[in-house]
Amino acid sequence: MSFIDLDKINKKEIVPGFEGKFIHTDNMTVVYWNIKAGSQLPEHSHHNEQITTIIEGEFVLTSEGETRNVKPGDVAIFPSNVKHSGKALTDCYIMDVFYPVREDYK
Repeated sequence: MSFIDLDKINKKEIVPGFEGKFIHTDNMTVVYWNIKAGSQLPEHSHHNEQITTIIEGEFVLTSEGETRNVKPGDVAIFPSNVKHSGKALTDCYIMDVFYPVREDYK
């Protein structure tokens, strides 16, 4: 078992306005994102499955032609290789879980 203090993890900006704290296990990557209002996530896809949980703020997600405004408590699931994009309507705090590990985030 391991315990991690998120306050001791350095943030990395992956896309302008998206600062993440990354935790990697042997099989998964978990990211805690602080996202500035107005920041855009360009359309992209990856081989990793992804589960996104909105903790704070409002965000617009688009995937496979469907657009949704998501808010705290909403969860989005993206299968492997599905294109998706988004935009922060407000400052947001979002958690992503990826399987397998996001090697590009190490």
